[in-house]
Amino acid sequence: MIKQSIIENVLEAALFTGGDFSEVFIEDKYVSTMELQSGKIEKSISGREFGIGIRIFSGLQSIYTYTTDFSEEGLLLAAKRAALAIKGGAQGIIHPLQKETIIPIHHIHQMPQTVEQARKVAIMRKANDIAKSYDERIQQVKLRYMDEEQNVLIANSEGKFVEDTRVHSRLSIQAIATDGVEMQTGFYGPGAHAGFEFIENLNLEHYAGEAARIAVTMLGAEECPSGKFPVIIDNEFGGVIFHEACGHGLEATSVAKNNSVFANRIGEKVAPDIVTYIDDGTLPNEWGSLSIDDEGEKTRKNVLIENGILKGYLVDKFNARRMDTEATGSSRRESYRFNPTSRMTNTYIAPGTSKPEEIIASTENGIYAKYMGGGSVDPATGDYNFSVMEAYLVKDGKIGSPVRGATLIGNGAKSLQLVDRVGNNLGHGAGMCGSLSGSLPVNVGQPMIRISEITVGGTKGE
Repeated sequence: MIKQSIIENVLEAALFTGGDFSEVFIEDKYVSTMELQSGKIEKSISGREFGIGIRIFSGLQSIYTYTTDFSEEGLLLAAKRAALAIKGGAQGIIHPLQKETIIPIHHIHQMPQTVEQARKVAIMRKANDIAKSYDERIQQVKLRYMDEEQNVLIANSEGKFVEDTRVHSRLSIQAIATDGVEMQTGFYGPGAHAGFEFIENLNLEHYAGEAARIAVTMLGAEECPSGKFPVIIDNEFGGVIFHEACGHGLEATSVAKNNSVFANRIGEKVAPDIVTYIDDGTLPNEWGSLSIDDEGEKTRKNVLIENGILKGYLVDKFNARRMDTEATGSSRRESYRFNPTSRMTNTYIAPGTSKPEEIIASTENGIYAKYMGGGSVDPATGDYNFSVMEAYLVKDGKIGSPVRGATLIGNGAKSLQLVDRVGNNLGHGAGMCGSLSGSLPVNVGQPMIRISEITVGGTKGE
């Protein structure tokens, strides 16, 4: 991308006022998106983005700047301007850059940029037809296709010099059903750290059919009762609750400032023995996976909670200084425009021993949340509020009628302690996570679990 000698000069220029660490992040990204609605392509956008981020540390000071001027003169000017904000001591040492070799574990078989648009559109149309023909009450189908190729180069004053290519592909399907009075929506959005082969091999009958089935099922659902119930949350997208309500609380972004209920609690019992909570960026071709993080560190499997005991946090390089610990390969950013910080990759509750049918059969009166919707959480407290896209009543150990308007209200740390069953059917779901360093692809995952009590907000009343 840029000559190594120029990068070395930029790293040195960034330290001229006394910084002790400097870093360059170079990004060259290709993005393509298409949207299909009512069987027609409504939007098609493709583009290329190139930029460079420069970061400087001096003790617990951190300065970040970025530029799209990649001439040596422009880069040196940006580095020196950023350095003027640092009031450091002796200038840091620049170690010789040593290029690292990345052994690929996320194999890409067909780069999306080489695929004709017509092939991508054909898959979208097929998914549209499957969803639209599911039921006459499906009024509209919306699809969004996305592929991205991100090439990065990361170098720092400690001698790191590493390059990586990340490829993501995703197809999002939204089906809208109506009976002339009410409207309901179903959604499915499979994605992977993979090439066009992922899209081409998707089971469209399943994904498009599920989006339509959810919409039609919820169209005929009765209103959900409110109150405190045992709640069974199914696998895959069910993991979004603990991603939001617990996962963010385990990121050093919050922990280092004591803005988390999990701060300073390593070694404490924070969940039942049956709960193990993991963030693993190394899972081959999963949506949230990376070979290296955005500081150039290899991603890894970080066990955050093991058999109920808090074992660790997700830590980036700067917050590692604040916490006097080591980074965990968990630093991420949306693009060169963002200062990186600790973020999740593929976060999930590890599978247990209970069979899903056993969990349901042992529940006398509760709510079964098959697919979760959106929600909100306060990272400092873990208090959450999540809608359920598809829910059912559970009576006498059997799944009963569907209910709509269900909202789960609780506290992440407390709900974690109330998990009393963990299934053996681990599943991952692709999503986007927004935080300080932008919007990022992440997997949320879990097997079916049961929480002994959650406050359920419903439109029917108690």
